[in-house]
Amino acid sequence: MSPAQIKKMLTQGVVDARAVSEQEALAAASEAGLAAFVVDCDRARNRSAVLRAVVKAIDYPEYFGGNLDALYDGLCDTLTDQKEGLFLWFRHLHSGDPALSEDARAIQAVCDDVVEFGHNNERRFAYAIQHAGAHPAPEPGVDPTPYSGREES
Repeated sequence: MSPAQIKKMLTQGVVDARAVSEQEALAAASEAGLAAFVVDCDRARNRSAVLRAVVKAIDYPEYFGGNLDALYDGLCDTLTDQKEGLFLWFRHLHSGDPALSEDARAIQAVCDDVVEFGHNNERRFAYAIQHAGAHPAPEPGVDPTPYSGREES
């Protein structure tokens, strides 16, 4: 996909993660003057974990309520703090998990609302969601990787 096509998606608010790589999207967002963040959702198995990944990615320092209203408020606050705007790449959102399928749609709806907020407040917000299938089933007798990603001793 050409840089011009990616920039067009950025102005529309939604970048198709199937058509563009993470690196291309982040580079185009940066070139467009947007603060770009990657939300690593790979280990998130529920809405709360996805929301924590967003808060961690945008380094939201204030108290975060942990619900979709708080997500909207946090994204809008972060967006207004930016000179031009904000781009989020949701990496490996496991929308194929039964526990996350409905929440993934709700998170996308919040992002769509933030796109509109940005338009109304002279800022640009864009996002891409890299959907992943369900998490692999746990292996019997093998402890899962801790959420922090570090192996415990």
